[in-house]
Amino acid sequence: MNHEILLKIIKRKIVDKRTFWLIKEIVCSNRKKQIKGIPIGNLTSQLFANIYLNELDQLVKHELKAKHYIRYMDDFLFLDTDKKKLHQFKNRIRGFLSNRLELKFHPQKAEVFLVVKGIDFLGYVINGDYKLLRKSTVKRFSRRTKKKIQEIKLGNKTQQELSKSIDSFMAYASYGNSWNLRKHLIIDCCKRSPD
Repeated sequence: MNHEILLKIIKRKIVDKRTFWLIKEIVCSNRKKQIKGIPIGNLTSQLFANIYLNELDQLVKHELKAKHYIRYMDDFLFLDTDKKKLHQFKNRIRGFLSNRLELKFHPQKAEVFLVVKGIDFLGYVINGDYKLLRKSTVKRFSRRTKKKIQEIKLGNKTQQELSKSIDSFMAYASYGNSWNLRKHLIIDCCKRSPD
């Protein structure tokens, strides 16, 4: 995110000078000769990301008049039966993001495809009435877990840190149709665990 663009967007709504000064301090707090980006760990980062991309939401709602649009942070999708319309949306949004927000699409993720292949969104592949975890998400969890187990063996991590990581992933995975997968992963983690 470009700080100047974000601050212009915020300034349209925040008229109190002291409040705007504070917001500006927060936005620019991570600036080291940078005018783009916000710290991922800051509590305000999600808020600022939503404010920034609200500009896209307004375009979609008022100009494109898309009926089936979903956005979570910087991930969004459109559903429509007209492939030509989806390509028009894609081109219009690409130009808007580039010109107004200085953003661009991820080179491999901005695609128009048939829903029957499943919708890859927010780490899940959604097919009709069920959703599965993305294979790359499961592989990344397995890789990280193996690494944490090695760190425990070396004395650099604790069993409690590993347990928190596993619990967090299992809670995330529970939103998909993943009972068998979670059972298999827990068994695998228990076999590898140093305790």
